[in-house]
This record gives sequence, C-alpha cells and structure tokens, in this order.
Amino acid sequence: MRETPLSNCERDFLLQAIQEKKRLDGRQTYDYRKIKVMFGTDFGCCFVELGKTRVMAQVSCELVAPKENRPNEGLMFFNIELSPMASPAFEQGRQSELSVKLNRQLERCLRNSKCIDTESLCVVSGEKVWQIRVDVHMLNHDGNLMDAASIAAIAALCHFRRPDVGIQGDEVTVYSPEERDPIPLSIYHMPISVSFAFFQQGTYLLVDPCEREERVMDGLLMIAMNRHREICSIQSSGGIMLLKEQVMRCSKIASVKVSEITVLITKALENDNTARKAGGRCGFAESMPQERITALKKEETPVEMTDATERANDIFLKSEVTPQTGPSPVVPLPGLGQVGQGLQNSWGMEEDEQEDEEDFNSDDDKETMMEVGKIQQAEGDVVEISDSEEDEVVILQPEAEDKVHKNTSSSSHQKGPVTSKKRHRK
Repeated sequence: MRETPLSNCERDFLLQAIQEKKRLDGRQTYDYRKIKVMFGTDFGCCFVELGKTRVMAQVSCELVAPKENRPNEGLMFFNIELSPMASPAFEQGRQSELSVKLNRQLERCLRNSKCIDTESLCVVSGEKVWQIRVDVHMLNHDGNLMDAASIAAIAALCHFRRPDVGIQGDEVTVYSPEERDPIPLSIYHMPISVSFAFFQQGTYLLVDPCEREERVMDGLLMIAMNRHREICSIQSSGGIMLLKEQVMRCSKIASVKVSEITVLITKALENDNTARKAGGRCGFAESMPQERITALKKEETPVEMTDATERANDIFLKSEVTPQTGPSPVVPLPGLGQVGQGLQNSWGMEEDEQEDEEDFNSDDDKETMMEVGKIQQAEGDVVEISDSEEDEVVILQPEAEDKVHKNTSSSSHQKGPVTSKKRHRK
C-alpha cells in the first residue's frame, strides 16, 4: 500500500479533537456511521454502505470433491479484493498485507465460528460436495473495511440460494431455478465484526474509525460476536497492550452494536423477500432492468398550462388565410422560414444580399478596368493603378515594350529582366 502521509498539522488536529471527545463527522465516541444494506437481482448479491465505505459481496457455488479427512462436509472459500477503484493506496494484481489480514479475519469470523452447516452441503459422501465462494469487492475505502466486509458477507450468505440436486444411482442432476426452487443455506447464527480504535496507548477509544482516524490510531481491536453474546473471534493489531477491563468494556459495547446490526440485516432480508414475492425490485436492483441510473433521478415539477388553449387559438387565427381578405401581412425576419400558402420566406436572404453585393462590386471593377484600358490606348502612356498601399500594377503598352527590349539588348550589364509588377511601399 502507498498511502499519502498526513501533515503534522492535520495529525495534531485529529488527536486534539479526539482528546476533546469530538470527531470529524460529528459522531459521538460509540456511534456507528449510517449503515445501508441492499440486495441485487440475483440471489447472494449484497451491497453495503457504511458511511462512505462501500462494499459488495457476491456468493457463488459449484460441485467439487471434498477433503479426504472430511468427506461429508462442504467447503467455504473467502476472497477480498482491494482494487485501486476503492483507494489510490491499493495496487492492482498484488496482494497487500491489509488484504491478507482481512481475509484471515473474515475466515475466523465466518468459517471457524461454524455459523454455516457445512454437512448440509454434502451431495455424495466422499465424491461431491458444494463449495461456497464469497467474493468481497471494496468499492470505496473510507475506513473500517472489516466491519463492512463482515456485514456484506453474512448478509449475502443469508440471501443466497443454491440449486437443488437429484441423485439417481451414480448420476447427480442439478436442477435449474425454473425446474425446482433453490434451497437456502443452513445458517445457525450471524457473526458480525466490530472494530475499536485506541489512541495514546489506550487512553482514548473510538468505535467505527474512519480512514483519517485509522492513520493516527495506535492500535485496533476487532471483536466478532453474534446476537447471543458469543464471541466468535477476537484480534488485536498495532502492538498495543490492553488491560482486561478495556477488553471487557469493548465486548459489552460490541454486544449492543451486533444486536442492532443483526436487526437491520433481518429487516432488509424480509423487505427483499416481500418485494420478490410481489414481483417488484428492492434496493439498487430496480435500476438493472431499466438500464439507467435511478439514484440521480429528480422529481419533475409540473408546468402549469392553464391558458395554453387560448394562446394556441390566437396564434391560429393570426396565421389563418381567408379567401376574402387574403393572407395576413407578416413581416419576415432575417433567417425566418415560413411554410404555407401565401407566407413569405426570408430564409437565407442575408446570404443572397451579400452575394448580390459581391457580384455588383465585381461588375464595377470590370467596367473600371475596361475604361482604364481605353484611356491607356488613347494616350499611349504607362498608367499605374494602385489597389492598395503596398502593391502597384504597371501596365506596359506595345510601344513601351519595344523601347524596353531595345534598351536591354544594347546594355547587357543591366540587372535581371524587366517585370510588369513591382513591390513599392509608399
């Protein structure tokens, strides 16, 4: 990871605000940011917003061979992807230390806690079992990625439905959703991670740290717990030493937060199930069949058109043509095109006028040149016509040309030929 370091002024400001029990976004010490849970069109697609931190989880399954030491249990695989789209600090195609830490913590939280019945994923003992894969994509990084990833992963697992299978002898048949209804996973409990940030060697404590608060913290404590107050996993990072009272205090706070988040996930699942039964869409899934973004849609204010009929009648009467009176006089405007019998059309009049003026000027120039030529023939002298300040045109008559040729033949040391046009600046 390549993070942009904070300036000393910004670091001092954050620490001073934490000492005064104030936060940048106006939250209290134990407050979470606003959590929003949505589901996609397919089963197992979940989108979670934790403040400005956005995470998407997608669950998929496939039939694989089980492990030799556990032939009757299915498999679970977790993958967290940190792309540069979420933050410039993340590198593409390279597994960073943060991604490894998040993967291990997510495995401890969901797989090692036995929240899913893996024996129900067995199809044929020792031959075929279901492998459940959970892919978590970080869409935007604003701190506390672990909590957002755990919420998205467990919500996607609760929302997921695996295909139904049928066994006839040694043949296994996988039925499509149209043939048989998909089967949900057997989930015993929902473990959720809660993160605590410590500052100044554990003196100050914050829940759900944002990205800037994570930069100035001394240590981080992550507790995974379910609504039954059972601790599924606990992990501390940062090298800070915590007292027993501090850990007990954090566990009590985590039990309250986990209960609130579990109620939120359960309500979101119920709303999605109700919307699917009614044939509607829930969350951001409604924008997929419409192929447009609905988040930017604004309410259109109705336009009052009370006197539209009267205005239309007035305009129609003014432009109407009657056989007695003839067409109504209409003054054409430049560039105005009117369609109809008896109406005038002034479209392109300006261009026609300009062309007429150019043609008139060119005819005048030709006439003046012809007059000048006649005068020259009558006088037999050289006449200069200056069209501009720089150019002067000299017209030589036959008598003058003969004189010039005689002079050039007699004196061979003269410079260059005589030209009929010269450059002269007045």
